[in-house]
Amino acid sequence: MIITFVHHSCFVAETAERTLVFDYFRNGRVKGYEFSGTLPEFDRRKPLYVFASHFHQDHFDPEVLKWAEEHPKIHYIFSKDIRLSGSYLERNGISPKIKEKITFVQPLKTYKTDDMEIKTLRSTDAGVAFLIRTEGKYIYHAGDLNLWKWDGAGDLVNGKEMRAYKHEINRLSEYAIDVAFVPLDSRQKKYALEGLSYFMEHIDAKAVFPMHMWQDYSYIAAFKSKVSNGAFAKRLVDISGENETYEILDASL
Repeated sequence: MIITFVHHSCFVAETAERTLVFDYFRNGRVKGYEFSGTLPEFDRRKPLYVFASHFHQDHFDPEVLKWAEEHPKIHYIFSKDIRLSGSYLERNGISPKIKEKITFVQPLKTYKTDDMEIKTLRSTDAGVAFLIRTEGKYIYHAGDLNLWKWDGAGDLVNGKEMRAYKHEINRLSEYAIDVAFVPLDSRQKKYALEGLSYFMEHIDAKAVFPMHMWQDYSYIAAFKSKVSNGAFAKRLVDISGENETYEILDASL
């Protein structure tokens, strides 16, 4: 499996039989940030599956709907909170027929797309997280499912966030995940490591890619310096910038 970190929460996973794209958006969509990530060249002989975990601009871009013009074997898996009315599609120059290629998903459901099984979790922000079984492997993309604790929010709010996050992540405990994409949000400062730490401690995931870092990759080293279990540090993939590619062999780096 080839994994490409495009930018922010956008990854491309290319397997022997298909290509999966998660939470793509163009540079310029998010004010105040210059994202330089570019998509790799897709093998047009393979089916292309495009996932969007929710409607936020740093996770969904209507531009992806135009890819169908060049990729006939394309299918979209979108969270149901992504609204695609006829007028919206028209404004963006997209044919309403595109909806025939879209599966809209809700939290806590299981879907079949071709021979892929897709389970959804409820996000602690908006939309869903995805657990995908394909070609005998499990791939997890969290979207905005994270432990959203904030300095100044207070114990009541932060405690509620913690309980909600742990409740959802524990749904993954029965699975052996091969590749996981998990938030490590630098804006949370002293709380930035907590969601990732809980995930690493409670979920069997062989290779974990941090994401949603807002171009601050320093927290990866901070996590590795704090964990007492060296196996955790080894499982967390070092990302230093956009457009990096990794080869996963037998689900390990």
